[in-house]
Amino acid sequence: MKTELLQRITIEPGKCGGRPCIRGMRIRVQDILDMLAAGTSQEEILHDYPYLERDDIRAAMTYAAAYLNHTIVPAQTR
Repeated sequence: MKTELLQRITIEPGKCGGRPCIRGMRIRVQDILDMLAAGTSQEEILHDYPYLERDDIRAAMTYAAAYLNHTIVPAQTR
């Protein structure tokens, strides 16, 4: 299921500055995450953007989680 969700995320150099978008549309993963962080419910997002699907929102969250799931190596100070 995770792979299917991530297939909804597209990155095109000439669209939205090459940032990750939903299904080739001009709505960025960041836009969805910002709305969720501001307290907008999934139902409100789907109402305001009727071309989005619930799995698009889940895909944005899945992409963000995968993006952040990496090892951070702190810089050494001298």
